[in-house]
Amino acid sequence: MTNQKNSYAVPMIIIGSLFFIFGFVTWLNGPLITFVKLAFNLQTDGEAFWVTTAFYMSYFVLALPSSWILEKTGMKKGMALGLLVMAIGTFLFGHFATARNYHMSLFGLFVIGSGLTFLQAASNPYISIIGPIESAAQRISIMGICNKIAGILSPIIIGAFVLTGVDEFEKNVKAATDEATREALLNEFAAKIYTPYMIMAGVLVLLAFWILKSGLPEIKASEVNQEPVGTSEKGKTSLFQFPHVLLGALCLFLYVGVEVIAGDAIGTYGKGFNIPSDETKYFTSYTLGAMLVGYLIGLFTIPKYLSQANALKFSAISGVIFTIAAVFTQGYTSVIFVALLGLSNALMWPAIWPLAISGLGKFTEKGSALLIMGIAGGAVIPKIFAEIKTDTNFQMVFLALMLPCYLFILYYGSKGYLVGKTSKA
Repeated sequence: MTNQKNSYAVPMIIIGSLFFIFGFVTWLNGPLITFVKLAFNLQTDGEAFWVTTAFYMSYFVLALPSSWILEKTGMKKGMALGLLVMAIGTFLFGHFATARNYHMSLFGLFVIGSGLTFLQAASNPYISIIGPIESAAQRISIMGICNKIAGILSPIIIGAFVLTGVDEFEKNVKAATDEATREALLNEFAAKIYTPYMIMAGVLVLLAFWILKSGLPEIKASEVNQEPVGTSEKGKTSLFQFPHVLLGALCLFLYVGVEVIAGDAIGTYGKGFNIPSDETKYFTSYTLGAMLVGYLIGLFTIPKYLSQANALKFSAISGVIFTIAAVFTQGYTSVIFVALLGLSNALMWPAIWPLAISGLGKFTEKGSALLIMGIAGGAVIPKIFAEIKTDTNFQMVFLALMLPCYLFILYYGSKGYLVGKTSKA
């Protein structure tokens, strides 16, 4: 057993580095919502939330094409390609955000998400099947720790370099007596984003070449992700003959939606209580800190004390509790309960993924692509929140969106992952 663990230790270190990159880039979206609303002088939160829509919709558009490309390139070259695409996207966003071209900035975010689609489509099934599927959630929890440490750091770093003194800046823009002065202030503020994104683009290019030169082994999913003896995928001709993966994709869609609301929209939620922007810009880090605690719990409890299905059930139940608590409290107390949803959400991705792809065999890559499409929940559900909330109803809108999502996740962890299967995952 020790030798088996040692055999995938190096690949886990390499994939862990990629998950750090995922986290750093993905969780910049929270503070970027604040940034674009100010830099582009947007009038509503709905306009600013195109940040998450553009970013996460790329997963839906590129998931299937990425699976086809990965079948040709292999996982290793596919990961390097994903990093290069991300580098192009960060360059585009940095350039066009500085020029205050909002539509092209959103295109840059879409390109970043496209690169991440390649990385996610390759790395998630890779880490799930590199060892026993029963302990996949434990390995994904380790990846999640890398992801969330980066996610905690990214809002702090972008806050320090780009959003420093943001409340004072807002006052100065409102106090500007002529259009030329206002435009000069906005141009100066927007230019702060340029250097961080150019640095990220360079780092991503270097990482792409590092992955190509690394000793990361190729793995054939069709050979290592079979059903147990007597329940093979043999005889099945379509992914649609695996209802547990279809339900898993819907579960992942809803999970990513609630994760993005708890992580990226928490600042907007806090502003509903008139909390200053200089404080709300760090709220994403609080949610990610709670997620980090959740991953540590998963690391030490799965699968020895807690099955992947039970981890998902308990997480969903706590999500229901924290959602209700957030709605029936006010101010910072309510924000704390939203941040605690990070604890509830932490083990959902690690549990849903292996439960959904278990036993797919030769259909693993296509099943993974379907799950990646589910990440588009981060484009849809937070945008609905931003569009229909008002200053007075935002907590009830929060409840109406979050509660049904957690209840479906509870169903999947209880029965949904077994639909169509003859044995437990």
